[in-house]
Amino acid sequence: MWQRKLAFLMITILAGVSSVHADELADIKARGTLVCGTQNASEPYAFPDPNTRQIVGFDVDVCRALAQGLGVKLEHRTLSTDARIPELKTHRVDVLAAAMAWLPARAAQVDYSDQYYVAPIRVLVRADSSIQNLEQLSGKKIAASEGSSSAAVSVTRLPNSNLLTFHDIPSAFLALQQGKVEGLVAGQNILARFANEAAQKGGPQYRLLAAPVYEERWGVVINKNEPALMAAVNKVLHDYDKSSGLQQSFDKWLGVNSPYKFTRDYKVEPIRTQ
Repeated sequence: MWQRKLAFLMITILAGVSSVHADELADIKARGTLVCGTQNASEPYAFPDPNTRQIVGFDVDVCRALAQGLGVKLEHRTLSTDARIPELKTHRVDVLAAAMAWLPARAAQVDYSDQYYVAPIRVLVRADSSIQNLEQLSGKKIAASEGSSSAAVSVTRLPNSNLLTFHDIPSAFLALQQGKVEGLVAGQNILARFANEAAQKGGPQYRLLAAPVYEERWGVVINKNEPALMAAVNKVLHDYDKSSGLQQSFDKWLGVNSPYKFTRDYKVEPIRTQ
């Protein structure tokens, strides 16, 4: 008899726990605040402004647009790469706009909105390197940031290379500078910034391999089984795009008004898995 009572009690407790976050959108509205997580040091997506010390960037703008679109205040939290999904799953943040490329392993744990950004993952090598294409990385040591989509993609797209992961992207770039690796795998924006800064300093130079390793598709990430929140987030993203807010943010951080001068050739739409 006591076993049945215990089983019933456990089922009741589990049901209560699962219902606590049964409608996260309603919780956000009732609280009047959206807790949106970004990375803590990933220029130009989320990084400290050297003048104001405030965290700014493309992903921060997305967080701000989400809060405004939902009609609530924004509480912005910065997270390390490895902490992004754990912080979401433990409900310390409501959503992530944190340079989160769609990957099968991630999609098994969390849900993705429609894409708000698409970027190639490429490889940076020293300018005097003999490596001219991805095939020539076979048997070579390459670096990536630990826990990043670049590291995950490298395992499948560059299987014959020897991948070394580092705590963060600056540490991975340092390994390339010191000759510990032959190439650095990351998003083209951060790699272009490294190359531009090196050129300005007049030291060793770097160049990007032409062919991308992979094309990242970023979405806002939320916990699973939150259809109301997902529908609301997607509506905000589409409205953000239609209002030209997304394009203005892109131009500021990545496009014509930025050091990168990239052009935007994607739109907000469901993520196409590769």
